[in-house]
Amino acid sequence: MDHSSQLLKGVLDMVLLALIAEEPSYGYEMVDKLQTKGLELVAEGSIYPLLSRLQKKGYIQGYFVESASGPPRKYYRIVESGQKQLADWSEEWNRLSAGVGEVLNGSNGGHHA
Repeated sequence: MDHSSQLLKGVLDMVLLALIAEEPSYGYEMVDKLQTKGLELVAEGSIYPLLSRLQKKGYIQGYFVESASGPPRKYYRIVESGQKQLADWSEEWNRLSAGVGEVLNGSNGGHHA
């Protein structure tokens, strides 16, 4: 379990940015979406520092929306520089995961000519 959380921590910025690119979201909603996708390790409190960092880097923008059931909620939306960063990270991730997959699956049955 600890190893999974370490792996996830390394890609959580990218995963959050991808979620926000799908549609503007607020913190609890993002955690819920991640858990639905099988990433149960993400706690609501752990994503706020990441959202703050993504906002400081200029990848996302926060804004408040009135809530009928309480205080306004802070939503996040992706901005153009965030779209570019997400494309770069996605390309990097695809390359990396393909390479890791090849190693783990022992391409060519583990034998090399």
